[in-house]
Amino acid sequence: MIVEEKNYLYLLLLFPILVVLFWYMKKWQQKATAMYADKSLFALLSHSKSNTKEIVKLVLFLLTITFLIVALANPKSGLKTEKIKSKGIDIIFAIDVSKSMLAEDVAPNRLERAKLIASQIISKLQGDRVGIIAYSGSAFPVLPITTDYAVAKMFLKNLDPSIISEQGTSIDQAIEMASESFNKKSKSSKVLIILSDGEDHSDNAESAAKAVVGNEIKIITVGLGTEKGAPIPFRDENGEVVSLQRDKDNNVVVSKRNSEVLKAIAQATQENYLDGNNTKQVVDYVEQKVGSYQKTENTMVQISRFESQFQWFLGFAIFLVLLDFFIHTTKNKNLYHAKQ
Repeated sequence: MIVEEKNYLYLLLLFPILVVLFWYMKKWQQKATAMYADKSLFALLSHSKSNTKEIVKLVLFLLTITFLIVALANPKSGLKTEKIKSKGIDIIFAIDVSKSMLAEDVAPNRLERAKLIASQIISKLQGDRVGIIAYSGSAFPVLPITTDYAVAKMFLKNLDPSIISEQGTSIDQAIEMASESFNKKSKSSKVLIILSDGEDHSDNAESAAKAVVGNEIKIITVGLGTEKGAPIPFRDENGEVVSLQRDKDNNVVVSKRNSEVLKAIAQATQENYLDGNNTKQVVDYVEQKVGSYQKTENTMVQISRFESQFQWFLGFAIFLVLLDFFIHTTKNKNLYHAKQ
């Protein structure tokens, strides 16, 4: 069992304080009554009062608060693993995270559009495995091939230029890394989807694409941005533009999409280049292509999701509140008269 909101459990530290306050309150009551009557007279006047029931009600109160706090912490359980068989292909997204991808000639910017396209493609998949590679001046394996689409989308959201310090657009390194990431023994179709503006690329990109043809890897390229281009803004935490990318002569850099290199890469594997400015067209094309590729059966181990169990603790708390309602601090009348 895991606890989602652990901070609420710190409220349990208040319990000793509540017990001490209860004890001081009882002491205060005893001192207050002693000012008006001695113990024997007070015992006679309050013969129906039950100290035991007061303690029981305190315990019920503390238990109720405990269950409410645990419910707020939202405990989860239900972890189990199971083997699942599905048919699909292997897809790796290679996403350009260079600073030029921050240009806003595509709303909201090139990188966010690339992440949106990849996320929508993943939403269309069924049984296919996906992986993610980020690249700039070098390539970085973000997520190995998996069928956990929720995790893949989570990693997509966190992609930004800061994860790779070396600037540039090393598409060739991304292609080589993807080639190594695919299971060469698998008969499943292998597709690499490159999302980039193609700017500032290395000269070896097309050669790298031709080299993977023997591994039966298809490369679909998606171009982000426009040929007209746009400056590269840098924003603060509030989303305000604080500066623009400048060259060594202090001129504002205008980043332009290089479609030609992306077309050459796709054509090297007899695939197509797509205009990433039209999200729906890209997603529909990839969906259609995935359906046409050869699929193989994959066996994978899946971990089931934790399920919230707060409702049980909330139910116990409500039950104890109802129970406390029927418990009075006075003694049982029949029992009291029987003793007399």
